[in-house]
Amino acid sequence: MKKSIIILLCLFWTLYSKAQGVEYQTFIYTSDELADEIAKQSEELGTSRGYLGDLFNVSKEDVKGIASGYVTSFIDLGVNAIGALLTRNSRLKEEWEETVKQENVYQTQISTVSEVNDFYKQTSFDGAMDPKGMRFDGIGCLRKENKDTVFYISCHIDRSKINRIINHSKFELVLDTLIISPTHSNLPNSSLDIPFSFEERKNFTLCMNIKLLSSRMNEIVQLQKNQELGEFSINIPVDQSVLDNKGYLHYVRNANDVPAYKVLGESFIVPRSYMGYRDENDNYKNSWGTGEYKLDITLKETCDVTEQYRKKWKEDRKRRKEMQPKENFFASSWQTISNQRWDELTKSWVITTLKAPAGIITKDVIDKLGLAADKNTAIGCFSLRFLNLFALYCLLT
Repeated sequence: MKKSIIILLCLFWTLYSKAQGVEYQTFIYTSDELADEIAKQSEELGTSRGYLGDLFNVSKEDVKGIASGYVTSFIDLGVNAIGALLTRNSRLKEEWEETVKQENVYQTQISTVSEVNDFYKQTSFDGAMDPKGMRFDGIGCLRKENKDTVFYISCHIDRSKINRIINHSKFELVLDTLIISPTHSNLPNSSLDIPFSFEERKNFTLCMNIKLLSSRMNEIVQLQKNQELGEFSINIPVDQSVLDNKGYLHYVRNANDVPAYKVLGESFIVPRSYMGYRDENDNYKNSWGTGEYKLDITLKETCDVTEQYRKKWKEDRKRRKEMQPKENFFASSWQTISNQRWDELTKSWVITTLKAPAGIITKDVIDKLGLAADKNTAIGCFSLRFLNLFALYCLLT
């Protein structure tokens, strides 16, 4: 029994040390200067704000898969043997195609843990869509490996289109900084230790989708919960020819330059909640708050398989079989935990999202990172249940 316990503990430690997690940090930028720019243009145009009701919708496109191939040659065997070989090879090829197809897509969801306050830096006495004091100034997303930055994207309010905020209550984003490396991406999305290679993969593309949602109370005390205000999408194809000698694409947009990568879409500014008040003379007056909002961000990495790699599917299948570890249930369950905090130094909200096998995210790890576990997961219950089952096994054996 002692020997069984030692073996189990060694197995657990091996799984703990080999399991990998993916951590993203997302930043919500704010700027007091933006409010001054909006106020300046408002004065120049002499406009006043009203209330707009219709929301902005964006269509979506489906992603098509990769068609599977089939066997085109075989050795001269009996009729039955040929039929069996053809069927088996075709089935194995289809299985391989399906495996690499799934590996060619990685997707993760990043959301604000709670609603973010203060889209504007001050309340308003003019209406729900008054842009005065707007301080939201875009978002950024960062991923590191150890201390090295392997992915960074940063988008800010498009200053050349501030007039749209004043005249239409809508804003647009512009991409100003990008660092990305396919060889340091999450592709291939496999539990096996298979690195990204341009000999095997092609058409690497980063897709980023951003949705802005808001909740507010209107003048007739109706709660409007999680209303989508707008959506942005970024698609960045990364070819080997644009990478430096370390395999990275670095892009920084200079002021007034035309962006090399477009941010498609637009969003309404956040409607303020109604919050009437009484002044010092007990007169009731209308006022509107500073705006609460949430962000839902989807990061997606995709690629295709090269024909050279597809022709070597049998060799690759054999390689994978040799690399395949013994199945364990520690790696079968993944957990996502997140944390949201205000950084006073950078004047931005910082959202940390960690995705890793549930077996390695202990309470100690959560406490050290200052992260909160997803409500839909239960690591403590899982560990306790496992130990109870193991204890029962020891008693029976």
